[in-house]
Amino acid sequence: MTYQNPAIAEAATVLRERLASLQDKQSILRAPELAVLYQTIRTLESGQRRAFGKELNSLKSELQALIDAQSVVTDNRIPIDVTSPIDSNAEFAKLLPANQGSTHPITSEINRIIAIFERMGFSAEESREIDDQYNMFESLNFPKGHPARDEYDTFMTVETDTNGDQFIAPAHTSTMQNRTLRRYKASLEQGDPIAVIVPDRVFRNEDLDARHEHTFYQLEGVYVSKGVHAGMLIATLQKFLEEYYGKQLQVQVNPYYFPFTEPSFEFALSCPFCEQNDPACKVCSGEGWIELLGCGMIHPNVLNAAGIDPSVYTGFAFGCGIDRLVMMKYGIEDVRHFESAKLDFLRQFS
Repeated sequence: MTYQNPAIAEAATVLRERLASLQDKQSILRAPELAVLYQTIRTLESGQRRAFGKELNSLKSELQALIDAQSVVTDNRIPIDVTSPIDSNAEFAKLLPANQGSTHPITSEINRIIAIFERMGFSAEESREIDDQYNMFESLNFPKGHPARDEYDTFMTVETDTNGDQFIAPAHTSTMQNRTLRRYKASLEQGDPIAVIVPDRVFRNEDLDARHEHTFYQLEGVYVSKGVHAGMLIATLQKFLEEYYGKQLQVQVNPYYFPFTEPSFEFALSCPFCEQNDPACKVCSGEGWIELLGCGMIHPNVLNAAGIDPSVYTGFAFGCGIDRLVMMKYGIEDVRHFESAKLDFLRQFS
């Protein structure tokens, strides 16, 4: 069914899609989109109310019909007695082919990212989903009271550590940086560089929209050795992004501020979709550049916190949202799709 009013047509599309994933089908009739549309009637002139109300009632009737149709399908299913013994020699009726599972797109892309960095000499580490404030902040040059702490919208637990500080759900995988530097310090002193990435899940108290989720995935990377400089950082990131997106890209490095790096940069790349040729491009808003990640040379205080002498060793660090990398690669418009469990979305990547 098609609707003339744009607001009703848009709501119809959203509600039809949502209905398929709901267990309580009747709850769709209490959707906030319908409530907003009913409130809109009061703001219309008398001549517009009739047509608007008629279409709105048609939408409600359509949803009820869809609910009834799916209820009939459910009611006609043959009940299964899970306590009944199974005869392995019995003949079973032919069934529809089972749906084959597949790897989640984020997991698949993380595996691709790890493979690229392993070819560049990096190893991969796992993060933690509950951590302490020392590794989240203090070891990264965020002393207590530092205003930049507030920017991370961190979830905290009721439980506290031995210092009386609440545990946190990490807001970035940089929580592993101090541990990683300490773990490989002995190898560093024997002449081997520290080259590690940490792709894992992080959490922030975000308002949900097409670009923000409270649970998402982040890639952290560190490289420490003697004589490391910013040119090596830029070359490493450019090589990774060109291999990940499968094309040559121009990069733009702009100064920025992070407490844990000095100097700090925002790393932008030429839009891989419009190649800087489409003023109407939705991905880069016609600007031709996309700000993708933060990076910089590891701050001496961070190296000192890990017991590494910054007068002897230097290094770089970088971090970016894996969800955003994947969204850009496949032209996905809404980050919430990844956590939605919508099979029609996930099957596109199987």
